[in-house]
Amino acid sequence: MLTIHHLNNSRSQRILWLLEELGIEYDIHAYARDAETSRAPAELKAVHPLGKSPVIEHDGLIVAETGAIIVYLLNVFGTDAEGNRRFRPELGTQEYVDYVHFLHFAEGSAMLPLLLALYTGFLGDAAQPIQPMITDEIKKVLDYCEYSLVRNKWFAGDELTGADFNMIFPLEAARARGRLKGYEACNEFVDRVWKRPAYLRALERGGNYDYGPK
Repeated sequence: MLTIHHLNNSRSQRILWLLEELGIEYDIHAYARDAETSRAPAELKAVHPLGKSPVIEHDGLIVAETGAIIVYLLNVFGTDAEGNRRFRPELGTQEYVDYVHFLHFAEGSAMLPLLLALYTGFLGDAAQPIQPMITDEIKKVLDYCEYSLVRNKWFAGDELTGADFNMIFPLEAARARGRLKGYEACNEFVDRVWKRPAYLRALERGGNYDYGPK
């Protein structure tokens, strides 16, 4: 049995979505954020030294970091009964290159300015000198996402891939903070994901999630 260490209202929600899409049986070990600080509880450090979620346990292995978890799950469970690859384009194609690119882009580039905007928001006026730079970086990320989604239905072509499972959170976070106004293709992407039955099942299992459909 696979176990996911899931923190409420966090990026681990997208792993629940992937698990539901794959049809894998899994257990949830649920954790709650601190009511005052919104930080993850210290007990997560007993699972992985970083003390963050998501983390999965499977066959004696512990896998942390969302992108690594997506790669692991697709390597182990991402082939159907007929031998077809699921959520992974064929090697040697542009779709595969885009899949790998956006799988890493989600956390490597897209989340950084969004997190900077969040953290510097706690500083008040002291953060004003760098706010224009952060806003500009967020715009670059969202412009690039819009450009990519105008060209393709999903981030790596016409089929849903692991890249989309990672990219949903940055766009959900941007939308929750009113940053997707005018980004039609990005909004259509989020709406398309929100309508998927597996995504809705994941919401039911994952608990409170402020970034999902209202």
